[in-house]
Amino acid sequence: MEEWVLSVMEKLGYLGIAFLMFLDNIFPPIPSEIIMPSAGYTASKGDLSLIGVIIAGSAGSLIAAMILYWIGRFIEHYGKFLRIKVTDLEKALGWFNQHGHKIVFFGRMIPAVRSLISIPAGMSKMPFGKFMAYSAFGTIIWTTFLAFLGYHLSEDQALMSLIMQRASYIILAIVILYIIWKMAKKFGQKT
Repeated sequence: MEEWVLSVMEKLGYLGIAFLMFLDNIFPPIPSEIIMPSAGYTASKGDLSLIGVIIAGSAGSLIAAMILYWIGRFIEHYGKFLRIKVTDLEKALGWFNQHGHKIVFFGRMIPAVRSLISIPAGMSKMPFGKFMAYSAFGTIIWTTFLAFLGYHLSEDQALMSLIMQRASYIILAIVILYIIWKMAKKFGQKT
């Protein structure tokens, strides 16, 4: 897959990076953990600029997030025609409204979550500007991190993979701890 990613970047440059990051959000089996380090590596060879790589990757990811957000808004309005149960929808929206806004930020850095988080954000009618702000901050941090890894550590693939894996675990742990803290706080208020 890495060879295909590099060939798309080679042929399309920044547009290819944006396209690949768009696909990462729409179709998760094409991970940003391959795309952005490969783009960073390409920048280290002088074929592209590092800032251009970060901008292109972030733009592609945010365009996909926007589309998925509006799909969520559509589902919220027309879910009954798609045979989505109102009770299931209400449960998902209740959970998202309680925890979701901050999870939009952190979710941009967690594989698979970054693809899914936009839909409940749209369904819950999270203000679009707030959604895009949280998404932009999380996306820019993540694409910058991955591009820098590729730029500086491309020759040491094992170390780069280890750092990416640990970073994902740390972010996931922060999100889980936050949810546990919120639940404990809520439970503490009831007793």
